[in-house]
Amino acid sequence: MSGLPNVSLGVVPVARQRRQLPVENFWIYDSAQVNVELVSGYLTLTQPSEVKAYADTFATLADMAVHGAKARALITKARDSLG
Repeated sequence: MSGLPNVSLGVVPVARQRRQLPVENFWIYDSAQVNVELVSGYLTLTQPSEVKAYADTFATLADMAVHGAKARALITKARDSLG
């Protein structure tokens, strides 16, 4: 899938420092809404400052990620380590 022109897949290597980034999963739908998955449920954030915080976090993670052949190599290595 990562070879498709409309797909961008980035993998943040485990060895990279995540510099106090959140551990929860989040989805940015647009510039007005972010959903955050927590242990006890979901949050829907719509305050512009909160949406911006997650957009900034996504940008930081994207900068840390590897793409293309490097991402595929990490995925292959992880898959192969599972036996």
